[in-house]
Amino acid sequence: MKKLRRSARIADMTQYLLEKPHLLIPLTYFSERYGSAKSSISEDLQIIKEVFELEQLGELKTLPGAAGGVKYMPKVSMEQAKKWVEEIRVGLEDSSRILPGGYLYMSDYLHQPQIVNQLGKIFCSAYHGLDVDYVMTVETKGIPLAYATAQYLNVPIIIVRRDNRVTEGSVVSINYVSGSSKRIQTMSLSRRALPANAKVLIMDDFMKAGGTIRGMMDLLLEFQAEVVGTCVFVEAEHKEERLVDQVRSLIRIKHIDSTNKQITMETGSLFDNLE
Repeated sequence: MKKLRRSARIADMTQYLLEKPHLLIPLTYFSERYGSAKSSISEDLQIIKEVFELEQLGELKTLPGAAGGVKYMPKVSMEQAKKWVEEIRVGLEDSSRILPGGYLYMSDYLHQPQIVNQLGKIFCSAYHGLDVDYVMTVETKGIPLAYATAQYLNVPIIIVRRDNRVTEGSVVSINYVSGSSKRIQTMSLSRRALPANAKVLIMDDFMKAGGTIRGMMDLLLEFQAEVVGTCVFVEAEHKEERLVDQVRSLIRIKHIDSTNKQITMETGSLFDNLE
């Protein structure tokens, strides 16, 4: 790359870091990329680090030594995350979102890239220290959220299918009990999708009894994988016993009154310990 002025170098370096989160980049790479001394690169990175912290874009971590370098870790404070989620909660409490049967329409929020990216950054902040290898979800509504989270964690996404497809090759299939309807359903995953002993973060858009998440957890047992976390966008309070524990949510539905068109929500379990 041709020699750049310092301002242009910092701008290009910032863009490079933002596009490659959680990747350790040797200082030598930047030094050779811009034809600059490592001391100059270190000074540039310090400026970027200060801006990232000031604008709450995340943390720029420097690792010393011959094998060291710099790593960008997307991060948002729980206070800022709660503000984002509160704005969404207010929108979801609109009575016009109540569907027949007491269901709630919320797909439009998961179809807006800016909102989904915010949610992905929140989950990334909550799980970035667990060395996640893969993000898993089941088709279809949870896919945008899983993609956004995987992008910030810089890991692949795994999509569990509800039916077998010839393009998936050999698959592992299991039967599971849908928590709300109590019906027996099937989910499957390609044998090529996941290596043994992988650390997996499970995500879904909505949870009531937890049957789908329980199914994904059971499916991962067939791959000798470790579940490092389970999280959902919205959870509904469930009077009966749940099939899974310790699921972290962003929003919790307290009550839906279809007759009087009223919805009561609160921030989810991810914020329960927030002082």
